[in-house]
Amino acid sequence: MPKLSKRVVDAIRPDRAGGRDVFAWDTGDGALKGFGVRMKKSGAASYIVQYRTAEGRTRRLVIGKLGTLTPDEARIEAREKLAAAAKGADPSAERHAARAAMTVAELCDLYLTEAEGRVKASTLAMDKSRIERHVKPLLGRHAVRSLTPEDVEGMQLDIAAGKTARKRPEGRGGATTGGKGVAARTVGMLGTILEFARRRRLIVANPARGIAKLPEGRQRRFLNLDEIGRLGAAMREAEPEGFENRTGLAAIRLLLLSGLRRNEALALPWEWVDIGARCIRFADTKSGAQLCPLGAAAVALLKALPRPDDARFVFPADRGDGHFIGLPRVLARMCARAKLAGVTVHVLRHSFAAAAAEMGFSELTIAGLLGHSVPGVTARYAHLAPDRALLAAADQVSARIASALSADEGADVIAIPQRASA
Repeated sequence: MPKLSKRVVDAIRPDRAGGRDVFAWDTGDGALKGFGVRMKKSGAASYIVQYRTAEGRTRRLVIGKLGTLTPDEARIEAREKLAAAAKGADPSAERHAARAAMTVAELCDLYLTEAEGRVKASTLAMDKSRIERHVKPLLGRHAVRSLTPEDVEGMQLDIAAGKTARKRPEGRGGATTGGKGVAARTVGMLGTILEFARRRRLIVANPARGIAKLPEGRQRRFLNLDEIGRLGAAMREAEPEGFENRTGLAAIRLLLLSGLRRNEALALPWEWVDIGARCIRFADTKSGAQLCPLGAAAVALLKALPRPDDARFVFPADRGDGHFIGLPRVLARMCARAKLAGVTVHVLRHSFAAAAAEMGFSELTIAGLLGHSVPGVTARYAHLAPDRALLAAADQVSARIASALSADEGADVIAIPQRASA
């Protein structure tokens, strides 16, 4: 076989019939003896280096996975390891010793690096946030091999008690408060990371397996039609006064009229909105690519919003090129004016679902309206038009909420002022 190059590496195929590992070694002019590629029957392949220790024992050391390094980059790494072995070192033993002493913080960093490109960007961002805010402060210095189920349970209780709570940077709003839900989800994520460590043989057993997660509790608060009317009146009173953020008011209305999740609405790009088909074609949601039907009242609201030629987001930020993020503060002010307690942004979505349930729609229909992953409803056929039955249901639910929001029959649309182009 010639010297390992991208063309040569790409041509390597697994031995699926025999089930044996396939090796390809660097040969030919300028080749590096001991440098090669190993491909398993699954098709997973890595660059390796093979050498002898001072005691004459043969060692193989993985340099990196195919796709993460080019052959030339891997060859440079291999040359360094072979040079160290020639001086009497044992790079493989040194790596094992380092992994034995690996901390939870180091394992988390390794996991994030390995997951890049294989895990959804939004999921990876959330994992990184939980790692930095909860896992590292509580368990980061623990050695991975000495981690116990009691340590994981203690982390969960500490997060639930608010020990990792802290204020977010000024101007970003809100605070990291912990709670049972955050604690349970963080334990789930840590379990995934520790399972990654088990597959890598860094640990023998996963200490998070079998841990009883704290019950998150279901969202029970929702706005009834009377409360929606009070919220609508508060927004109509605040808008002419000029101090309230009109983007935030419009976002509140869309969430109530559509049942969208908070970030599905706030980070919604115009390119996903299909006014003609009366739907939103999400390329990425909590449940993957999906199609969300829109009732006529929600469509009317979207049609009334300004859309400059350079507009990217339906709800643009007041400054910069991002999307609007100040919704919790706007909602809190409106609820205080309307004398409504216990209302979070998620309550708006829950209120849409509650209205649909009160109107007699089935759980399957409501799941389709909310974008839950339901086979045959919204999880498939996202490239086609929405189901007619779902559109009819969306029309009825949004019309009922719009009527409660406004003194008129339809939705009371609040226009967002145009921003000057840069």
